[in-house]
Amino acid sequence: MQSIRELYRIGHGPSSSHTMGPRNAAELFLKRHPTAIRYSVTLYGSLAATGKGHLTDQALHAAFAPKDVEIIWKPQELLPIHPNGMAFRAIFADHSLSPEWQIYSLGGGAIGETPFSPAADHYPHQTLTAVMELALAEGTTYWEYVLQQEDPHLFEFLTQIWQAMQASIAEGLQQTGELHGGLGVQRKAKAFYEKASSAKIHSKRQALLSAYALAVSEQNASGGRVVTAPTCGACGIVPAVLRYLKEEHNLPDEQILQALATAGLIGNFIKHNASISGAQVGCQGEVGAACAMAAGAAVQLLGGNPRQIEYAAAMALEHYLGLTCDPVKGLVQIPCIERNAFAANRAVGCAEYALFTDGTHLIPFDEVVAVMWETGTNLPSLYRETSLGGLAAAYQRRSQTLQIEENPCD
Repeated sequence: MQSIRELYRIGHGPSSSHTMGPRNAAELFLKRHPTAIRYSVTLYGSLAATGKGHLTDQALHAAFAPKDVEIIWKPQELLPIHPNGMAFRAIFADHSLSPEWQIYSLGGGAIGETPFSPAADHYPHQTLTAVMELALAEGTTYWEYVLQQEDPHLFEFLTQIWQAMQASIAEGLQQTGELHGGLGVQRKAKAFYEKASSAKIHSKRQALLSAYALAVSEQNASGGRVVTAPTCGACGIVPAVLRYLKEEHNLPDEQILQALATAGLIGNFIKHNASISGAQVGCQGEVGAACAMAAGAAVQLLGGNPRQIEYAAAMALEHYLGLTCDPVKGLVQIPCIERNAFAANRAVGCAEYALFTDGTHLIPFDEVVAVMWETGTNLPSLYRETSLGGLAAAYQRRSQTLQIEENPCD
């Protein structure tokens, strides 16, 4: 299992797999062939199906600028390893071509020619249960385990991550107006935050958690700077929960960094034992994973033990099993933004529920992760970030009906 440095990435939205990943791949290819006069990129599967809504083309043009790049879209074709496949070629002044380079955007901004290699392992344990049993036996915590496995500068890295998360919230709370893309989606974070001050206690919590999650998600949808936690599409959940609990309980930043380490461990087990790619397993791998990360972190911040943390993470992911990824018009807006707000609230609810128990439950977190993978791979491609089914299809049918009603003679 890789370092959590590979899970938390600072970058620009709206999609870690469709924006960050392709740009990272393009920049790497450009370094390999700097003397080419122009480039060609073929996008396959989900990358091609929702790439325009996810600004994949803009990311590629930005990476190769000022040189030209031709983008070829093949949504009906797949490369063998992952639905988010790309093929690069460089064209030189003498009209010769470089060999084709096939690469995959694996989720969360990660790219690879093959699935993750065991050679990259930072962690000796393969399941959260194994780490939990170790922590219970030795009287330690998940974050201490993470610190043992990572380099000694991890908390400096997590400080940068937390600062970037806070900046996304602060910026998002100041913005108003309509998001790009033509859906007419209005930013709501600022209004939620302002209304929270006059809300009753329970409603205030929901309003604040929603405001913080909306702030980050709306920044992401507009191409703003966010942190993958574990993806851009689910980037509002962990920051919202950490910000809310820090304020509610006057927690020091040190505890927030420790919670980020625990959340990262949970997300890492999901990433490496299943997937965090919406194109591969649906939104259960994005919002479901983020909710599990946030729930586990919340239990830790509220004084829970390793068993209760594991229970909250399992519960949170379990409640999102089967969640489809069907973004309307390929934009990371509907239903993505609202899902972040509700998942932040659910994460805190799962944490509080787990704290009322001793953490004992029937189906462990690792089995829920396995079921998530099985469920995701069984989902038709319509529901795995292609915008061909679900809400995306419903919106398309509705738009066509309105066009017919407006133009009955056409």
